[in-house]
Amino acid sequence: MLGSTSGVGDCPTLYEDLDTGEIIVQGDTVNDPADMAQLKYIRDGEAFVVVPRELLVDFAPRDGTRVPDFVPQSKINEFINDGFEHTAWRFETRRGYASDQATPSYREFLRTGDTAGETGHPWFSNVRRMTGNGKRFERVRLVDNPPTENQRYLLACARTNVAAGEDIRYLWRSDAERHGLPLSDFWLFDSRAVARFHFDGEQTIGMEIVTDPGEVLRACQLRDAAWHHATPYESFRTRVASLT
Repeated sequence: MLGSTSGVGDCPTLYEDLDTGEIIVQGDTVNDPADMAQLKYIRDGEAFVVVPRELLVDFAPRDGTRVPDFVPQSKINEFINDGFEHTAWRFETRRGYASDQATPSYREFLRTGDTAGETGHPWFSNVRRMTGNGKRFERVRLVDNPPTENQRYLLACARTNVAAGEDIRYLWRSDAERHGLPLSDFWLFDSRAVARFHFDGEQTIGMEIVTDPGEVLRACQLRDAAWHHATPYESFRTRVASLT
């Protein structure tokens, strides 16, 4: 037993399984039909209990080392293709991406200084299909001053993304730092799930899906701040004379 907020030590209580490290929560069962109707993504065998907030504040373990649980790209694709209902929002903070640099359009950009990007990629067909059904694809991209080569590439081919239906906005890195925005890449789906990127240099080494309400709330707050301060694609592009 880790601790209890009950005067007699029975309910509610937190326990730790010493073999697995899992936490067991003891509390009053949620039975009210109106409350149950608001719960989502319920699997067979799951149950719900109510505990005071101070139980978790006072007794939840804080000394664990979090290990990312990477998911296959196919799991991320499920969200992007049909797994969200309203909005897929992307925050891009890196100075370079190995995935961009491996494409033919990147080599075209290095050769000519311009590119429309991978115009035949299935991504654009999916964006057109989803936005045609009323869903939204939105991005905020950080840009250094002066922009890196990879950032100039993304700005050059952004017109193809925008033509497919994406809403892309730009934010100077210095402004993002001034506003205290965490500089980490992620997707946010419907304000309920975060797909977080992990990098080794410019190479993506894995992604994880996070649904913890606190983590999702922080991502929503970051999205709102970044979207508020960012500049739409057309306006930003005209401001950066070297990229027009």
